[in-house]
Amino acid sequence: MPHKAMVLAAGLGTRMRPLTETMPKPLVPIAGKPLIDWGLDALQRAGVPEVVVNIHYLPELMAAHLGRRAAPRVTISDERNLLLDSGGGVVKALPLLGTDPFLVLNADTFWVDRDEPNLERLALAWDAARMDILMLLADPASATGHTGKVDFIMDGEGRLKRAGDREDGFIYAGVFIVHPRLFAGVPAGPHSLNRQFDQAAASGRFFGLPLDGHWITVGTPGAIAPAEAALRRLGAAP
Repeated sequence: MPHKAMVLAAGLGTRMRPLTETMPKPLVPIAGKPLIDWGLDALQRAGVPEVVVNIHYLPELMAAHLGRRAAPRVTISDERNLLLDSGGGVVKALPLLGTDPFLVLNADTFWVDRDEPNLERLALAWDAARMDILMLLADPASATGHTGKVDFIMDGEGRLKRAGDREDGFIYAGVFIVHPRLFAGVPAGPHSLNRQFDQAAASGRFFGLPLDGHWITVGTPGAIAPAEAALRRLGAAP
Protein backbone atom coordinates (compact mmCIF):
# COMPACT_ATOMS: atom_id res chain seq x y z
CA MET A 1 0.00 0.00 0.00
CA PRO A 2 1.39 3.47 -0.82
CA HIS A 3 2.33 5.43 2.27
CA LYS A 4 0.99 8.69 0.92
CA ALA A 5 -2.08 9.92 -0.94
CA MET A 6 -3.37 13.17 -2.36
CA VAL A 7 -7.02 14.15 -2.20
CA LEU A 8 -8.05 16.75 -4.79
CA ALA A 9 -10.34 19.12 -2.92
CA ALA A 10 -9.62 22.62 -4.26
CA GLY A 11 -12.41 23.00 -6.83
CA LEU A 12 -15.06 25.71 -6.70
CA GLY A 13 -18.03 23.32 -6.71
CA THR A 14 -20.12 25.62 -8.92
CA ARG A 15 -22.48 22.83 -10.00
CA MET A 16 -23.32 22.21 -6.34
CA ARG A 17 -24.74 25.70 -5.78
CA PRO A 18 -26.55 26.95 -3.78
CA LEU A 19 -25.06 24.60 -1.17
CA THR A 20 -21.54 25.71 -2.04
CA GLU A 21 -22.31 29.37 -1.55
CA THR A 22 -21.58 28.83 2.15
CA MET A 23 -19.48 25.66 2.27
CA PRO A 24 -16.84 24.03 0.07
CA LYS A 25 -18.11 21.07 -1.91
CA PRO A 26 -15.95 18.50 -0.06
CA LEU A 27 -17.79 19.36 3.15
CA VAL A 28 -21.30 18.83 1.75
CA PRO A 29 -22.78 16.02 3.88
CA ILE A 30 -23.84 12.74 2.29
CA ALA A 31 -25.73 10.49 4.72
CA GLY A 32 -24.43 12.69 7.53
CA LYS A 33 -20.76 12.45 6.51
CA PRO A 34 -18.88 15.16 4.60
CA LEU A 35 -18.03 14.06 1.06
CA ILE A 36 -14.30 14.20 1.63
CA ASP A 37 -14.51 11.98 4.70
CA TRP A 38 -15.80 9.05 2.64
CA GLY A 39 -12.44 8.99 0.87
CA LEU A 40 -10.35 9.85 3.92
CA ASP A 41 -12.03 7.09 5.91
CA ALA A 42 -11.23 4.59 3.13
CA LEU A 43 -7.59 5.70 3.22
CA GLN A 44 -7.55 5.31 7.00
CA ARG A 45 -8.97 1.77 6.77
CA ALA A 46 -6.35 0.91 4.16
CA GLY A 47 -3.59 2.04 6.49
CA VAL A 48 -2.37 5.02 4.47
CA PRO A 49 -0.75 7.20 7.15
CA GLU A 50 -0.18 10.50 5.33
CA VAL A 51 -2.50 12.47 3.06
CA VAL A 52 -2.04 15.78 1.26
CA VAL A 53 -5.23 17.76 0.59
CA ASN A 54 -5.23 20.82 -1.65
CA ILE A 55 -7.55 23.70 -0.72
CA HIS A 56 -8.64 26.90 -2.46
CA TYR A 57 -12.32 27.78 -2.02
CA LEU A 58 -13.39 28.75 1.52
CA PRO A 59 -10.01 27.47 2.72
CA GLU A 60 -10.54 28.31 6.39
CA LEU A 61 -13.50 25.94 6.58
CA MET A 62 -11.53 23.19 4.87
CA ALA A 63 -8.49 23.66 7.10
CA ALA A 64 -10.60 23.63 10.26
CA HIS A 65 -12.36 20.41 9.25
CA LEU A 66 -9.18 18.62 8.21
CA GLY A 67 -7.42 19.75 11.37
CA ARG A 68 -9.88 17.72 13.44
CA ARG A 69 -8.78 14.40 11.89
CA ALA A 70 -6.33 12.27 13.80
CA ALA A 71 -5.84 9.73 11.01
CA PRO A 72 -4.74 9.78 8.36
CA ARG A 73 -2.39 12.65 9.11
CA VAL A 74 -3.34 15.53 6.80
CA THR A 75 -0.98 18.09 5.30
CA ILE A 76 -2.54 20.97 3.41
CA SER A 77 -1.34 22.12 0.01
CA ASP A 78 -2.51 25.73 -0.06
CA GLU A 79 -3.83 26.94 -3.42
CA ARG A 80 -5.83 29.89 -2.15
CA ASN A 81 -3.79 32.31 -4.28
CA LEU A 82 -4.14 30.35 -7.53
CA LEU A 83 -6.37 27.42 -8.43
CA LEU A 84 -4.12 24.94 -10.21
CA ASP A 85 -6.58 22.35 -11.61
CA SER A 86 -6.00 18.66 -10.96
CA GLY A 87 -2.60 18.18 -12.59
CA GLY A 88 -1.18 21.47 -11.42
CA GLY A 89 -2.36 20.69 -7.91
CA VAL A 90 -0.42 17.43 -7.89
CA VAL A 91 2.70 19.12 -9.26
CA LYS A 92 2.60 21.73 -6.50
CA ALA A 93 2.20 18.99 -3.88
CA LEU A 94 5.03 16.76 -5.17
CA PRO A 95 7.53 17.97 -2.53
CA LEU A 96 5.06 16.76 0.10
CA LEU A 97 4.35 13.46 -1.66
CA GLY A 98 7.90 12.20 -2.05
CA THR A 99 9.56 9.93 -4.59
CA ASP A 100 7.52 6.75 -4.16
CA PRO A 101 4.24 5.92 -5.94
CA PHE A 102 1.23 7.53 -4.28
CA LEU A 103 -2.57 7.47 -4.45
CA VAL A 104 -4.70 10.27 -5.87
CA LEU A 105 -8.40 10.56 -4.97
CA ASN A 106 -11.12 12.96 -5.98
CA ALA A 107 -12.93 14.50 -3.01
CA ASP A 108 -16.40 14.24 -4.56
CA THR A 109 -16.52 10.57 -5.53
CA PHE A 110 -16.45 7.47 -3.36
CA TRP A 111 -17.39 3.82 -3.42
CA VAL A 112 -18.75 0.96 -1.35
CA ASP A 113 -16.54 -2.14 -1.30
CA ARG A 114 -18.11 -5.50 -2.00
CA ASP A 115 -15.59 -7.99 -0.61
CA GLU A 116 -11.89 -7.11 -0.60
CA PRO A 117 -11.31 -3.36 -0.12
CA ASN A 118 -10.67 -1.71 -3.48
CA LEU A 119 -7.68 0.28 -2.28
CA GLU A 120 -6.02 -2.97 -1.24
CA ARG A 121 -6.87 -4.53 -4.61
CA LEU A 122 -5.36 -1.51 -6.36
CA ALA A 123 -2.18 -1.70 -4.28
CA LEU A 124 -1.78 -5.43 -4.93
CA ALA A 125 -2.23 -4.95 -8.69
CA TRP A 126 0.28 -2.10 -8.92
CA ASP A 127 3.46 -2.94 -10.85
CA ALA A 128 5.88 -0.01 -11.09
CA ALA A 129 7.95 -1.82 -13.72
CA ARG A 130 5.04 -1.84 -16.17
CA MET A 131 2.86 1.04 -15.00
CA ASP A 132 2.98 4.78 -14.56
CA ILE A 133 -0.73 4.91 -13.61
CA LEU A 134 -3.10 2.24 -12.32
CA MET A 135 -6.63 3.63 -12.25
CA LEU A 136 -9.72 2.33 -10.48
CA LEU A 137 -12.61 2.08 -12.94
CA ALA A 138 -16.36 1.93 -12.42
CA ASP A 139 -18.88 -0.05 -14.45
CA PRO A 140 -21.82 2.21 -15.40
CA ALA A 141 -24.15 -0.59 -14.26
CA SER A 142 -22.72 -0.32 -10.73
CA ALA A 143 -22.65 3.47 -10.44
CA THR A 144 -24.90 6.13 -8.96
CA GLY A 145 -24.85 9.76 -10.06
CA HIS A 146 -22.97 9.42 -13.33
CA THR A 147 -24.65 11.23 -16.22
CA GLY A 148 -21.95 11.41 -18.89
CA LYS A 149 -20.28 8.98 -21.23
CA VAL A 150 -17.78 6.29 -20.37
CA ASP A 151 -14.16 7.44 -20.21
CA PHE A 152 -11.87 4.54 -21.06
CA ILE A 153 -11.73 1.13 -22.70
CA MET A 154 -9.42 -1.65 -21.56
CA ASP A 155 -7.53 -4.28 -23.54
CA GLY A 156 -6.93 -7.85 -22.46
CA GLU A 157 -3.82 -6.91 -20.49
CA GLY A 158 -5.52 -4.09 -18.61
CA ARG A 159 -4.10 -1.19 -20.63
CA LEU A 160 -6.37 1.79 -21.07
CA LYS A 161 -7.12 4.20 -23.86
CA ARG A 162 -9.78 6.85 -24.38
CA ALA A 163 -13.25 5.48 -25.08
CA GLY A 164 -14.09 8.12 -27.68
CA ASP A 165 -17.57 7.34 -28.98
CA ARG A 166 -17.60 3.82 -27.58
CA GLU A 167 -20.42 3.00 -25.17
CA ASP A 168 -19.04 -0.20 -23.65
CA GLY A 169 -16.21 1.15 -21.53
CA PHE A 170 -15.58 2.24 -17.96
CA ILE A 171 -15.94 5.41 -15.90
CA TYR A 172 -12.89 6.96 -14.26
CA ALA A 173 -13.65 6.28 -10.59
CA GLY A 174 -11.59 9.18 -9.25
CA VAL A 175 -8.85 6.99 -7.76
CA PHE A 176 -5.45 5.95 -9.08
CA ILE A 177 -1.89 5.08 -8.11
CA VAL A 178 0.77 7.07 -9.95
CA HIS A 179 4.54 7.05 -10.04
CA PRO A 180 5.90 10.58 -9.57
CA ARG A 181 8.30 10.10 -12.52
CA LEU A 182 5.28 10.84 -14.74
CA PHE A 183 5.47 14.46 -13.56
CA ALA A 184 9.20 14.86 -14.23
CA GLY A 185 9.86 18.15 -15.97
CA VAL A 186 6.24 19.29 -15.81
CA PRO A 187 6.24 23.05 -15.14
CA ALA A 188 4.29 24.58 -12.30
CA GLY A 189 0.94 26.12 -13.20
CA PRO A 190 -2.64 25.09 -13.89
CA HIS A 191 -3.26 22.00 -16.01
CA SER A 192 -5.52 18.96 -15.99
CA LEU A 193 -4.43 15.45 -15.11
CA ASN A 194 -5.69 14.50 -18.56
CA ARG A 195 -2.21 15.48 -19.75
CA GLN A 196 -0.67 12.74 -17.60
CA PHE A 197 -3.37 10.23 -18.53
CA ASP A 198 -2.68 10.73 -22.24
CA GLN A 199 1.09 10.64 -21.72
CA ALA A 200 0.89 7.34 -19.87
CA ALA A 201 -1.47 5.90 -22.47
CA ALA A 202 0.84 6.90 -25.32
CA SER A 203 3.70 4.99 -23.71
CA GLY A 204 1.60 1.90 -22.94
CA ARG A 205 1.95 2.44 -19.19
CA PHE A 206 -1.67 3.41 -18.38
CA PHE A 207 -3.56 0.54 -16.74
CA GLY A 208 -6.96 0.03 -15.13
CA LEU A 209 -8.61 -2.13 -12.49
CA PRO A 210 -12.41 -2.55 -12.43
CA LEU A 211 -13.91 -1.65 -9.07
CA ASP A 212 -15.47 -4.47 -7.07
CA GLY A 213 -18.47 -2.77 -5.49
CA HIS A 214 -20.60 0.28 -6.13
CA TRP A 215 -19.35 3.73 -7.18
CA ILE A 216 -21.01 7.03 -6.26
CA THR A 217 -20.44 10.52 -7.62
CA VAL A 218 -22.16 13.64 -6.27
CA GLY A 219 -21.93 16.55 -8.67
CA THR A 220 -25.13 18.51 -8.05
CA PRO A 221 -27.64 18.99 -5.21
CA GLY A 222 -29.99 16.66 -7.05
CA ALA A 223 -27.43 13.85 -6.83
CA ILE A 224 -27.47 13.79 -3.03
CA ALA A 225 -30.75 11.92 -2.56
CA PRO A 226 -29.86 9.11 -5.03
CA ALA A 227 -26.45 8.78 -3.37
CA GLU A 228 -28.00 8.45 0.07
CA ALA A 229 -30.59 5.98 -1.24
CA ALA A 230 -27.82 3.85 -2.72
CA LEU A 231 -25.92 3.89 0.57
CA ARG A 232 -29.02 2.75 2.45
CA ARG A 233 -29.66 0.02 -0.11
CA LEU A 234 -26.08 -1.18 0.23
CA GLY A 235 -26.16 -1.02 4.01
CA ALA A 236 -23.35 1.52 4.02
CA ALA A 237 -25.04 4.59 5.47
CA PRO A 238 -23.59 5.61 8.88
